[in-house]
Amino acid sequence: MAKTFDIKLKKSTIGCHPTQIRTIHAMGLRKINSTVTMVDNAANRGQLFKVQHMVEIIVKK
Repeated sequence: MAKTFDIKLKKSTIGCHPTQIRTIHAMGLRKINSTVTMVDNAANRGQLFKVQHMVEIIVKK
């Protein structure tokens, strides 16, 4: 089974760069404290790197 991440949006997207807002929405996060589960791959890691200051990442097996 692949490793997964639980991602929780901790900060608002108000005042953020538009590319960061689009990345947050592409990940499926809409409101503060919303959570999604993502598979660990290069594309998802790139998204997380771009918005790492706005989300909380919990690594699962």
